[in-house]
Amino acid sequence: MTHPLPPLVAERLAALRERPAEPTDKGVGLLASGTDGPAPADLAGTRPAVYAAGFSYPVLTLRESALAGNLEAMAAYCARAGVELAPHGKTAMSPELAARQLASGAWGITVASIGQLRAYRAFGFPRLLLANELVDEAGIAWLADELAADPGLAVYCYVDSTDGVAILDRILTDRPAGRRLPVLVEIGLGRTGCRTDEQARVVAKAATATGTLTVAGVAGYEGSLGGDPREQASGPVTSFCRRLANLARAMADADSEFIVTAGGSVYFDVVTRELTAGDTAGMTVVLRSGGYLFHDHGTYAVVTPAARGVTGAPVFRPALELWAQVLSRPEPGLALLSAGRRDAGFDSGLPVPLRVSRRDGEVASLAGAEVTGLNDQHAYLRLDPDTALMPGDLVCLGISHPCTTLDKWRVIPVLDEHDRIIDVVHTFF
Repeated sequence: MTHPLPPLVAERLAALRERPAEPTDKGVGLLASGTDGPAPADLAGTRPAVYAAGFSYPVLTLRESALAGNLEAMAAYCARAGVELAPHGKTAMSPELAARQLASGAWGITVASIGQLRAYRAFGFPRLLLANELVDEAGIAWLADELAADPGLAVYCYVDSTDGVAILDRILTDRPAGRRLPVLVEIGLGRTGCRTDEQARVVAKAATATGTLTVAGVAGYEGSLGGDPREQASGPVTSFCRRLANLARAMADADSEFIVTAGGSVYFDVVTRELTAGDTAGMTVVLRSGGYLFHDHGTYAVVTPAARGVTGAPVFRPALELWAQVLSRPEPGLALLSAGRRDAGFDSGLPVPLRVSRRDGEVASLAGAEVTGLNDQHAYLRLDPDTALMPGDLVCLGISHPCTTLDKWRVIPVLDEHDRIIDVVHTFF
């Protein structure tokens, strides 16, 4: 089911859709003539093929069928499980993609910093979860003004110390927002968050004692605990989620909604199972998974719940593809491609060669080929010496870890199953 977008989001996305390509936009800059190029609406109307659109390579693209399928699969999973989804907007920092998540039923959008919150707010998003402590005084003052100006805006942030509570209270007292700011008490191990339940109660008590804050829930992030996801996360992650659920039940106020939230893109099955177990009356369980929308050909391909064989887990498809030209065949078993560390994430694995599109339009497999290294602007593709691959051919690469690939691109074409451009999305990192 498709949900209508908030009017302000729809209005600002419509304006973004008319923004022309600029010469400084990596990959699509050659489409600009002088200072103006085709707008996304123009490209979607003409549907040029990716290899004939006039791009400069490399260029990162999104596969529409995978995007749509991933959106539908996650929305259906959350509906069955009785949980809400506030997908992490830091993954792509794309208002178009976040809007599609809202249209698929997302409860709100998660951000990691006040700067990211401002970016999404610039496009009118009405409910934002800042999954981090907010101690930036200028940022708090801006947020206070934004809350005062728009009664329909809902923003949540974390607290994990009485010092953090005091900073929020001081700025909000000096800059009244006209209402209390909802905060979630964070618990954690290894990163931010209260280390003990007693600390969490002290922080909650301090927030409640202010005239500017209200405790709206508890939060955590299980992904920082580490461990091998392929072992069903039966140990530390399960224990952590049970602790979070128990704390939520102990702190929940029967007279108001109480949020309990966790969930990256790897262990969300464990989070869902543990946070919905037992008595959840008066509690709203919110997952914050973000990478599911893109999946990948590397890390997520082997560690998501479906890959681990979890019954009923949603099945995702990789949506991101990086197109690079063959620059050189300096040796029979080596090709150098025009994509490197400036273009693709490499923190969780190197790009994966998928196929080649030759200059005559023929598409062929690259089975057995492997990217073995990256420089800033080059990829080393090792392959069978007899493989017909020539300078100028286009190699389509899968990526591992979408977060560290998406942040390298400002404009990303969306392709149909025939490699035709049907849309364009923007990022605002």
